[in-house]
Amino acid sequence: MSGPALKNADSHAAIHEAALNEAIELTEMLEKLADDSQQEKAMELAYVLVEQWETRTLAHAESEEEGLYKDLVDENPDVKDDIVALTRDHDLLRLLMAEIKQLLPEYGVTNDVVQRFHSMIIVDQLHNQKELDVLPKH
Repeated sequence: MSGPALKNADSHAAIHEAALNEAIELTEMLEKLADDSQQEKAMELAYVLVEQWETRTLAHAESEEEGLYKDLVDENPDVKDDIVALTRDHDLLRLLMAEIKQLLPEYGVTNDVVQRFHSMIIVDQLHNQKELDVLPKH
């Protein structure tokens, strides 16, 4: 069973927007540090960004999968395909994060790492738009 904030489109959108805006800001800072060859600061910030994604967006995704998505399908079986697609988005975010966590200790903050963070932002933006379409309007 999911909490009322997850089922309310407006509050759900606010949760997503806050986490995403923070990720965008941190990614822009990371890119600037990497471009300025400040590898030590970039590494510190990259791990902050990893933690931000894991504790905000990916933890939120897990709670959606455990409660909200099941509730939505129970209430309206017609959204099942949408829920499968939204869950796939979460899987893509997890895959990108796994790649980042593998690349960082081996290569540092490279263009590949920064591109993956940008990819996570794009996937999350598209995901959030679709998810708001699926949430019931109250």
